This record gives sequence, structure tokens and C-alpha cells, in this order.
Amino acid sequence: MSQDEQITTTMEPELALESSSSGITHQIALQTTVVDHCGPTPNTQYRSRPVAVAVDPVSLVISECISVTSAMRKHARWAGSSVSSILGGNPNPIQLGPPSPLLRPGSKGSTTSMGADGAQDFGIANRWGLRGKKGKSMQDNPLMAGFGRLRHELSSCKDIHDFDAPALLNPFLQVIQASSTSAPITILALKAIRKFLSYGFISPSSPRFPLAMQSLSTAITHCRFEASDSAQDEVVLLMILHLMEDMLSGPGGALLSDESVCEMMETGLTMCCQSRLSELLRRTAEAAMVRMCQIIFEHLKHLEVEAGDDLEALDNQANGDMEGVKMVPSTNGNDVIASSDAPVGEPRESTGSENPSDDTDVKSTGEPSEFDDDSVQIKPYSLPSMKELFRVLVDLLDPHDKQQGDTMRVMALRIIHVALEVAGPSIARHPALAVVAEDRLCRHLFQLVRSDNMAILQESLIVAGTLLETCRGVLKLQQELFLSYLIACLHPPVEIPREANIDPSLYDGIPQRPSGVKPPPSQASSGRSTPVPVKDRQKLGMEGGARKPDARQAMVESVGALTRMPTFLVELFVNYDSDANRGNLCEDMIGLLSRSALPDSATWSTTSVPPLCLDALLGFVQSIADRLDNAPASDGLPDQAVLREERRRKKTIVKGATKFNEKPKEGLGYLREQGVIGNDAVSAAKFLRSTSRVSKAVLGEFISKRGNDEYLEAFLDLFDFSGKRVDQAVRLLLESFRLPGESPLIERIVTCFAKKYFATSGSDVVLSEDAVFILTYAIIMLNVDQHSPKLKGQKRMELVDFARNLRGVNASKDFPPEYLEMTYEAIKSDEIILPDEHDNKHAFDYAWREMLLKTESAGPLVLCDTNIYDADMFATTWKPIVSTLSYVFMSATDDAVFSRVVTGFDQCAQIASRYGITEALDRIIQNLSYMTTLDTIRPSDTALNTEVKVSDDSDSVMVSELAVKLGRDFKAQLATLVLFRVVKGSERVIGSGWQHIIRIWLKLFINSLVPSFFSKNHEKLKLPKIPLRTPTQVIDRAAKTADTGLFSALSSYISSYAADDPPEPSAEEVESSLATADCIKACDLESVFTNISTLPANSLLPFIEALLSELPDDESSAVPVITVKPESVPSSPASASKPASQRPTYDPAVVYILETCTILAMRDDETVELLGKPITEAIQMILRDSAQHHPVLVSRAALYQFSILKVSYDHDFVRPPVLLHSVSSFPKEMLAKTSQLVLQGLKLCIDEPGPLRSEIMTSPDFWVILRTLAGSANASPIVFEILEGGVSGSPSAIIADNYEAAIALLNEYATAAKIGAAVEQKGERRQRNVRPAKKEASSDNVVVSRGVKAVDLIFSMTDRIPHLMKQSHLENSEAWSAYWLPIFQALTAQCTNPCREVRSLAFSSLQRSLLSPGLSCSDHEEWTAIFGEVLFPLILRLLKPEVYSSDRDGMSETRVQAASLLCKTFLHYLVLLSKWDGMLDLWLKIIDIMDRLMNSGQGDSLEEAVPENLKNVLLFMSSSGYLVPPSKDPSQENLWVETWKRIDRFLPDLRSELALEEPEIIQEARQLQAEARTETEAGPQPQPEPEVVQQPTDEKGTNGEEVAGES
Repeated sequence: MSQDEQITTTMEPELALESSSSGITHQIALQTTVVDHCGPTPNTQYRSRPVAVAVDPVSLVISECISVTSAMRKHARWAGSSVSSILGGNPNPIQLGPPSPLLRPGSKGSTTSMGADGAQDFGIANRWGLRGKKGKSMQDNPLMAGFGRLRHELSSCKDIHDFDAPALLNPFLQVIQASSTSAPITILALKAIRKFLSYGFISPSSPRFPLAMQSLSTAITHCRFEASDSAQDEVVLLMILHLMEDMLSGPGGALLSDESVCEMMETGLTMCCQSRLSELLRRTAEAAMVRMCQIIFEHLKHLEVEAGDDLEALDNQANGDMEGVKMVPSTNGNDVIASSDAPVGEPRESTGSENPSDDTDVKSTGEPSEFDDDSVQIKPYSLPSMKELFRVLVDLLDPHDKQQGDTMRVMALRIIHVALEVAGPSIARHPALAVVAEDRLCRHLFQLVRSDNMAILQESLIVAGTLLETCRGVLKLQQELFLSYLIACLHPPVEIPREANIDPSLYDGIPQRPSGVKPPPSQASSGRSTPVPVKDRQKLGMEGGARKPDARQAMVESVGALTRMPTFLVELFVNYDSDANRGNLCEDMIGLLSRSALPDSATWSTTSVPPLCLDALLGFVQSIADRLDNAPASDGLPDQAVLREERRRKKTIVKGATKFNEKPKEGLGYLREQGVIGNDAVSAAKFLRSTSRVSKAVLGEFISKRGNDEYLEAFLDLFDFSGKRVDQAVRLLLESFRLPGESPLIERIVTCFAKKYFATSGSDVVLSEDAVFILTYAIIMLNVDQHSPKLKGQKRMELVDFARNLRGVNASKDFPPEYLEMTYEAIKSDEIILPDEHDNKHAFDYAWREMLLKTESAGPLVLCDTNIYDADMFATTWKPIVSTLSYVFMSATDDAVFSRVVTGFDQCAQIASRYGITEALDRIIQNLSYMTTLDTIRPSDTALNTEVKVSDDSDSVMVSELAVKLGRDFKAQLATLVLFRVVKGSERVIGSGWQHIIRIWLKLFINSLVPSFFSKNHEKLKLPKIPLRTPTQVIDRAAKTADTGLFSALSSYISSYAADDPPEPSAEEVESSLATADCIKACDLESVFTNISTLPANSLLPFIEALLSELPDDESSAVPVITVKPESVPSSPASASKPASQRPTYDPAVVYILETCTILAMRDDETVELLGKPITEAIQMILRDSAQHHPVLVSRAALYQFSILKVSYDHDFVRPPVLLHSVSSFPKEMLAKTSQLVLQGLKLCIDEPGPLRSEIMTSPDFWVILRTLAGSANASPIVFEILEGGVSGSPSAIIADNYEAAIALLNEYATAAKIGAAVEQKGERRQRNVRPAKKEASSDNVVVSRGVKAVDLIFSMTDRIPHLMKQSHLENSEAWSAYWLPIFQALTAQCTNPCREVRSLAFSSLQRSLLSPGLSCSDHEEWTAIFGEVLFPLILRLLKPEVYSSDRDGMSETRVQAASLLCKTFLHYLVLLSKWDGMLDLWLKIIDIMDRLMNSGQGDSLEEAVPENLKNVLLFMSSSGYLVPPSKDPSQENLWVETWKRIDRFLPDLRSELALEEPEIIQEARQLQAEARTETEAGPQPQPEPEVVQQPTDEKGTNGEEVAGES
């Protein structure tokens, strides 16, 4: 068969193989697990077991021998062979020489060792033809002879298992390796061997079993046969594949050597790559390779078990056994399968019969072996063959190898994937394998993912994902590179589209681009979060860009597979986001998944991408939620505080680097302020060299500028140039920054470099700094000359030119030629890479090399199977997650999506609540509230609310616009349930989210869907429930008849229309309302309310602030009109529908807010202190603007404020004067409507003695309130109760400040008792001329009773006057006017009260007061006013017709009493008055008053009383020596003359009647005087000074004027 006819090509395996191989992997693992628990030999028991046979094994072997030889004899070449192979005899019975060891079964030489070409040597030199020479005996063909010997040896065999295994296989192996056999013969031999293995004829118990397996391996990997029919040829290859697979998976697989395994895998790989093989065979070959690879790498885990803890010894042993283990598979489609021990690249001989003159079927390999079985040492395969197999497979992936096709790379990727699936962690543990994975495998993979070939891309992504999943511990930087590329490729390039029904605030947390590629505003190459610059990623093949939709889906699937690992994103957060030198991979990954989970991402990928990303995102949330209850594990893990500080420092560095890239000085200054660098240039240089976030171009310009020499020197000091040539040092230097373009700047850098190099390199070749300077310039120029793309087609510099330019510059000498040659060749072959400039293979190699150099400093990747970082991680990533869930919820239509999203929200809330992430919980609540459709500023319309009772055994339901709308919207109901599920148990963490919750609660409340917040706490305020709108209709459907026909429905509609009633709710509306009620009930708001009421004060503060923020700024325009109707008054639809535009509106929600706040604030001292101020300020605003609010709100607000005042008096939240002034400023109508609760609040505050009661009751506004409300029929009893308690309480609340106000208010109550006069007079008329019965007491009337009590209270206050005067520190005159005068004026006023009971009590009280011993004192001005301010006005008032007519009978008596009281009082104080200069005027006024009384026309009683009283006075004055004729005392002439002058006018006979000049009269007057003196001796006798009587003007201002006019 010619070489051109060889069947060699690559194949295109099916993608389905991946899944099957994965299944095999798990099967093997399962088998291994079972074996490990079943016996002590886990390395062999997982192999397949032999099949039991029912025939004689020896007969079966003989039959196989006959089958092969019979087929051979049909061939012309063996037609003349002897029949020994059939008969079983010895073909050479006469042995002329020593017996051959080949003839003795079990002897040392019964089988020979393998030659270089795989054929066995039997010492036969000549080729056997068809027939021998005539007349001579024929010697048999060696192939036929082998079967003859085997027949001969089997004739004595009793048990096939005791037969020598190599001898049994020998003739069959000869046939397999003989190039002269045809494919059918080879097939028979291969079938026979497979049968022997599967039936256990050759087993570990067979003699020399390892040698037999080794021989079999060599034979099948060096199989030769004549090519004839291509189908038959492929059957041979297929049989070989099956046999190799059986060998590895069978009991002898573990006994194969490294060389054998390599040969077998090399053979399999070559078959996979044969371009001329059929599709079926190539796929079968690949499947066999996958299976064998599984077995081989499964064996690695058993080797680790056997090695125990001494894995290093296993690695060292493997490194020593690598000699001779070499695989060179033929992958170019032209070479024949090569032997593993042949020189590399040496082709094997043709399998065809190109040389027909060849006389031999089998070539000789030398003499028979001279070693016995014990001397054959076959070492089982281990790490060397695995390393070589892994290396070969990885090398097949090289994208720059043009000999390898994509189909072959796909095959290699699938096999590598199986190896990683089976033994990925084991590969990472062994340096021999790990170094291949870290470098070459990753390098090839990360370039293959750029491929547009979908098969390559998919397999590359699968292998990369499995590699990172199993070996990521040693691939820290490689993983960052790979994920950065995926993120850059997959992140959607457009903004999120706006949807009509989705508010943009729902998704404002989703990033528009990854942080790693987001440029700052001013410079596109600085400030990157991911340390791998964009152009470096391009050099590494990692740049993003437009990828096809299928490619994007494949990448998303790869990302999803990684994120399904529970700890993957945690590890990204710890290893990258918390490392100042790494990128924010976790944050970027979550951002990518969030953005790609939106439905619009399907437009540039596939429809599968959004759900894949959503699933990955929810899986991440699920993993955190699953770890919530795990015990924190921190052993061996980085400290959380350290990582937090590192993240903070990272943000600082990013910001500082961004500033540096814009303005270097400012950037360094900022970094110094933040403590990232010190004040010296050395620390700045270290930072600039170590960070990858600084622009290389900016760095080069900065260190080369004049004035920055210290930075340049410090920067160069960081390099170690010792032992390096100048070109090597220059290369090292210029790889750290970009050389500036200006010549002076370059010169400054080169000068400093020359100085540093000459001082530290230790080179004896370069003799001066100048030589270094010139050579450096020459190297830079040579680098440009050799590699600049602008010099294409031009002659580039040669070594001679380079050397010529440097003659005599080395201290006037030449550089050594070999030195210049090495420099030249180094620059020519390897360009000095200037970062961010080139994009070629050298640039790629440089960037990859840089990454590998950083691997050691980056350290291993920390594996984090813990929950200690979850709080920080979720706090960093929650925004895009919540935004995505919200967007998807609003746009989804699939129930499965709703279910997953709802679960995601719930889990996010659990996480946020557990870790106290308030901002996250608030955003969740905000978004859910929006989804409920209840969180709107527009108030609910309750005008048509209708209460419907559906059945007798159920509660009624309120059918409202809100209830119907919510009941129809399943999505809104679902959001409502989730919202309150989120809130329940998380109350202590919620912050601004309360605002949305409260807005919803208020709407539910005013629509009768929830009760008050704290229905059980209303006892604190003793208030009824907050009034809501009375339903427009109340419908009892349960009581209706079953008549539901058309006529009934029509008549009902017509009647409602005629009555202008709103239509009755439809069945669908009632059903929707019931659904809403059930939904709200399922929300379990009662538990939420209970939790709120027990929150700590600090946690209550956000709740209170949110409540108060819902108070409308302008309530009158912000809420609809709601008329609160009494329960007894039926609702009128007509009146309910008319807006009261001119009157304040009522919003029960405002009352709801204030009442809740008040009750919460009053809970304990801590809540009072923390919450009192904002609540009282809010209430005060309502009270201050009471005219704009509804009385229900104002009255409750007043009570709330008084309630808080009582518990917070020690604080300065509510100032009583301010509160009282606000209430007193209410319009009269408002105060009257709010009186009940206002007075309830006042009474609450003054019930107990204390500073609060004193401050309130001394406030003028307090008395204004009481006086205003005293006239209200409803409020008057409570006002009087408050007043009575203040006056008669112990201690009394009446002090100087409120003395007059209290008396004035009591006076008003006494005045109000005048209504009792009508009852008295009516009863008097009815009983006139009848025997007087028991008189009905006027006090039975409550008003009269209060009036009587008021007079008593007024008089009782006289007892406190001395105490008050003492406390007041006023002058006597001022104190008398302040304390005595108000009482006299009040009593005087009540002496004219039409009610006799009140009038009588007032008169007696006045008399007792006027004659009180404590009234008079040494100052005349005080008590003399009792005439002008008290008695004179009283009598003048009594003289008025309207007063007299109010009670004619009673007022006559009162006038007489008043006249008598006037005279009595005058006489009582006559002694004191006699010393006063104004006595004459006072006496004359008294005479005038008596004159008016006498002439009042009352009748006989007053006409008799006046003269009598006046007579007594005159007699007393005469006897006292004050009124005597001028003849007796000329000094009293004026008094005498004026007295009689006035008296004579109305009593002309009195003077003669008295005859004061007569002694008898004088004696009588003296007696009267003595009696009067006796009465006055009981009190002190002050010595008043004479003073002119001043006529004061009181509030009424008329009495004094009348008296003056009379005089």
C-alpha cells in the first residue's frame, strides 16, 4: 500500500460527544467510589470483569487458531504451508541442533522482545514462497508455524488460565504486525484477542500477564496489513480502537507502562486526525480517546490515594521517568502512524506491499531474549504518560500552528475537557501538569475564544469553564483575564430601552458598561478598574467587540456554569474586588448578568440569553440566602475588616490614578492626603511602578520633566541592572513606561539611566557613563529601525552598520564585537515592547510573560466556602440585582418568571434584613410599592364606596375604586403580598422605605381595608375610632330574594336611576373587592403593626419621619372632600356628591398619621425624647392654621398635642403658652366645634398639681379658651369643672396671674344663672294667693346650680387675698385694686342678677366682704373705693328700669338691702373717713344716692327704708361730733350746711324730726355711736390719711360717670 493511500486526516466530531463523555466521567467516578468501599484493591476492581463461557476454553482457542490459519491458507502466499497448524503437530520433528527455546512453553524465549519496528525476530532470513524446490521437504512459514506450535502446546493444557499468556498471544500478534497479511486476516486475529481478553483466558492470574499486556500494546500500535478494501481497512482500525479501550479499561490496564500508554494514545490521536477515514470511524476514534482519557486520568486519583500525603515524591518520581516517554502523533494527514520510540519525525514503513521482491513477512530483530520472567520489570504507567498526553493535547490547541485544523482542535478540546472533568483538582495539585494548564493551556484557550468558528468557541468556553471550576486555585490572574474578556464582549453596548409602563427609577442601578472599560471624562486610557489595560487585552486576544448572537449565547452559558458554583462569586469578591491591584470582577459580573437579563438583550444575542442570565443572577442570590443560617467559618481566610480597608484603599487608588492621568501633581497630592504614598519620592516611585492604573505615557512624561528629577532617580533605583547587558537593562526599563517623544525628555531619562547602570551593573565591558549613554541611544534607534512598520521595503540596519556607529565611544575604545553582536541579535529577534503601542506576536508574548511574572506576587486564589463575606458582597452588588428583578417583574408575562422573581425579591430582602443593609431593603420596598400600583400621590376616590354584605356568615366588604382595581390586577396583588412579606420581620432595618409603605397603608385605611394601626392603644387617648367616609350605599345581598330575573334587575336599575343613586356594584366588582380583601388579609398586617409598636426608638424614628412626610402641605387642595356624617343620619348621595368648596376638607389619613405618631411617641420616656419634637412641630402647624383644616382634624390634633405636652413637659418640644395661644386663636366656630377634645386635653394636663398645671392656668390664653367655651352648651359643664377644680383644688391653682381671669369667668357663670329667674317668677305667680307650699329650689337647674357655685367660689377667694397680697410684693393701693376690687365688682354684678338665689347669695357675700376686717388699712385710697367702685355703681344699676323690671318684687327688696348696706358700710368706716379730706364729697354723694332711691318710685318699702337708714346715719354722725350745728363747732359748718341742704330737697321734715340741736337727740345719737364703736372694735383701726375720692372707671365705665353727674 503506497504512502499516498494512507488513511490520514482530521475529523469533525459531533458536539454530542461532550455530554456522553461527561456521563462516562460520572460513571467512572461512581464505580471508583463503589470499589473504594468494597475491597483493598481499588486500582483494579473498577475494571470490567471477564465473561463466563459455556464451551471449553482450550477448544475455543484452537478454533480461533484454525479460523486464522484457514483464512491464511486461502491466500496464495500461504497455500503451500504445512498442515501442522491444523493438526497441531510439530512441523520440524527432527531437530538437528539444540532445541529452540521457542518450542518450550513457558521457557525464557517462548516469546521475544519487541524490535524497533514492532516485528518479532524468529531467526528466519529467507522469504517463504508458494512452493519449495521439487523433491525437497518444505519448511513452514513463520506465521503458520507459530499457530502450529501453539496447537502443539495447547494439546497438553488442562486449564487455559495456567497457560503462558505471551505464548497464547504470540501467533496472533505476529499476524497483526505482519505487513504481508490482509485486512480480513488481521481482523480475525484482533477478534480472537478481544475474545481471549473478554472471556478471561488472559487474566491477571495468567503467567507473565504484564509482559503479555505490554506485547499486546506494542503489537496493536504497530499493526501492519495489506490495504485492499477501504471498508475492511477501517474495520481493522476500529478493532484496534476497541482493543485499546478494552485493554485500558480491563484488569490489565493498570499494568501498562508509560511507553505503552503513550503509544496507544498516540495511535488513537493519529486515527482521529486521519483525513481519509470515514466520519463514523473518526467519531468512534474520538469516543475511544475520550474513554481512554477518562481511565488514564481517573488512574491519577488512585495514584494520589496510594501516595497518601507524599505527593511530592510522586512528582519527583515522574520527573525522573520522563526519558523515553514521547508522543509524536501524525496530525498533518501525510505521515504514517509513528512509533513512540522512533526518532521524532521519522516515518514508519509503508503498510502496503510496495516491495514485492521482499522475501520476508517478518523482519528479524536479533537473538531471542535471554531473560526469564522474573527479570522483566514493567513499571505501571503514572504521571509521565499523563503529562505527555496532556502536553500533546494542549499543543494541538496552538492557534498559531497552521498545520492544525479547527476540527482537530475541537477534538483535542473535548478530550482535554474530559481530563479536567475527571481529575481537574488533581492536575492542579501536581506541578508537572499544573504548569501546562497555567501557561500553554490558558494561553491557547484564551485566544481560541476569539474564534468565529462556533465549534471552536463552544468547546473553548466549555474547557475554560471546567478549567476554572477545577483548577482556579492556581489560575488567579488567568481567570481575571478570561472573565474580563467575557464581560467586555457580553455587556450590551446600548442603553436600557424605556418602556411605557416601567418607571426608569426601577432600573437605575443597572450599570451601562463594566467598570473595567468605563473611561473617565477626560482621558480614555486611565482610571480603569480592571488592571489589564484595553490595549493589553487586545495583545492577549482579550478585547471585546461585536460577537455573533450564537457566540454571545455560548459565552453566557459559560458564565452561567461558573456562577452556578455557590462560592464562585464570593471568591471573585474576595480575590479581585478586595484587591487593590485587581479588577472588580464580582461587581462587573453581577452588572453583566443584570444587564443581560433584561428582555432587550435578546435583540443582539438570542432569546435564551435573558433567562440564562436571570437564572444565574437568581442563583447567586439563592446561594447567599442558603448560607444565611450557616455558622461563620473564618479559619485561614482573610479578615473582613482588612478586606474592607483594602476596598476603600482601592477606590482611593483608582481615584488617585485618574487624577494622576489628568494632572500628575494633583494625583500624587491626593494620594498623599489619603495615605496611599508618603511624602518622599521613593514611595511615589514604588506606587507608580507597581500600579497598572497609571497611563504609561503620562508616567514617562512626568518622570522626564524638569523639576521631577527626584522622581526619576527614585524610579530608576527600583530596577536591578546587575549582570545585565545594556540592551537588557534598557528593555527592562522601557517596559515600565512609554518613552516621551521630545528629545530633551528622552535625553534626561537616558542620562539618568546611564549613571544608574554604570554605577550598579558591575559590567567590565562598558567603560564609562558616556559609553552607556551613547549605546542606549543606539539601542533605541536600532529597535525603531528593525521593527518600525513605516520602514517597509527599505534597507534596515545590519550588524556592521550598528558596530560602525559605535566605534571609539567606549572610553575611546570599541565595544567587543561579540557584545555588540549579542545586543544586535537580541533587538532584531525580540523587539523592545513599548506598552500600548504594538499588536503583534511579540507584544502578546510580552503581555503574557508579564502576567506570568505577576502570578507569584498575586498569590494563590483564596477558596471561600463561607458566609462571612456575604454581607459586604451583597452591599456592593444589590443595586443591579434589585433593579433587574424589578424590570423583569414589570415586563414579564410568564408565571414561571413571576415565581422566580418573587422568590428573588424575598431572598434579597432576607439577606438585607439579616445583614442590616437598609439601603437595599428600602430600594426593594420602593420598587415593590411601585409595582403594587398603590404607591401613588393621587388620593383615592372614595365618593362611590359601597358596603356590600355578600352572605350571612361573612363580613361585609367595601367595594371601592381601589379595591376593584387591585382585585383585577394579579401582578399588583402579587407585588403587595411580596411587599408586606418583605416588611414583616424587617421593620428594624427599614429606613426611607417606610414612606412607600405608609402611602399604601393610608390608601388601604381610607378604603376600609385595614383597621387603625394601634386599635388596642386608643385607650391611652380615650378617643373613638377615626371617622371614615360613610358608605354611599349599604347593600345586603344575603337578604335579597332569589328573584334575579331580567324584570327584577331592570326595575332595580330604573329605581336607582330615578333616585339619582349610584349604580349598584356588579358581581365582578364585588368579586374583585373580595379578592383584594383576601390579598390584604394574607399580608398579615396585624403582625406588622405589632412589630412596629415594639421597635426600639432609634428604629422608630425613620417610621415617624415617613409618617410625617405624608402630611399634605396644603390639605385643602390635596385631598377630596369627605363629609363625616353621624351614624344616626342616613347617607345622602346627593349631599355626598356635592363638594363643599368653601369649607375645609377632611382627610382621615392625616388624622391616622397624627394619632399613630402620638401613640408611638407616648410609649415610653425614650420615645418621647427622640420622637416628640418632630411630631409636635407637625401638629403645631395644623393648630396654627386651624381655619384651613377640618374641625375633626383640629380637635384631635389639639388633644394629641396636649397629650404629648403632659408626657414631655420636661423637654422643650411643646411650650404651653404657644399651644394655648394657638388654641385660643381658633375662630369661634372652630373652637366651639373642637371644644370637647380641646377641653379633654386641657383637663388631662391640669388634673394633677405641678408646674405644668401652674403654667397652663396662668396663661391668659387658657382663660380666653375657657371664657370662649363657657358659653357653649356642650362645653360649659367641662369648663366649669376645670374652673372649679382650679379654684377649690388643694393646693389652689389660682395665683396672682390668673386671679382676675378666674373671677371674671366665675362671674360669667353666675351671670348665666339669670335664666333661673323665669322659673322663680313663674312659680311665684302660680302660687300667689295660695297657701305656700314647699318652694322648688332653683338650683335644680344645672345652670343656676353652676351660678350659685360660682358665687360661692368668688367669695371663697377672699380667704386667699391676704396670702396673694403678701406674695405679690405690690404697694398696698395696687394690691387692694388687684385682689379686692375684682371680687367686689363680680359680687356687685351678681347683686343685680335676675335669679333671686344667685342675687341673694351674692348680696350676702358682698356684705360680708365689705365689712371684712381685712379690707380696711391705713391707706384711704384702697378701701374708700368701695363706695365709688362698688356700692354706688350697685345702687345706680339697681335704679335702672331694665334691672328693676327683671324681677320687680325681688329687686325692690334688693334696693332696700343696698340702701341699708350703703349706710351700714359708711357708718362702719366713719371714724376712718372723718380723718379724710374727701369725706364731705363722699357724704354728699351718699345723700344724693339716697335721694335717687327715695325718688325711684318703687313704693312704700324703699320710702320707709331710706329715711330710716339716713336717720340712723345722721344720728350717729351727730353723736360722734361730725355733724353738729355751726354754733357748736364752727369748723363743721360746711358739712352741716351741705348736708341739710341736700337732705331738705327730698326729706324736708327729717331735719325737724331729728332736732339734732336737742340734748335728748344727742344722747340717743351717742348711744348709737357707742354701739357702732363696739362693732368696729373687732377689727384693726387703721389711721387713714384724708384723700380726695378718685372716680375709677371699670370695664363698664358708666357707673362712676353717673355718680359724678348727680353730684
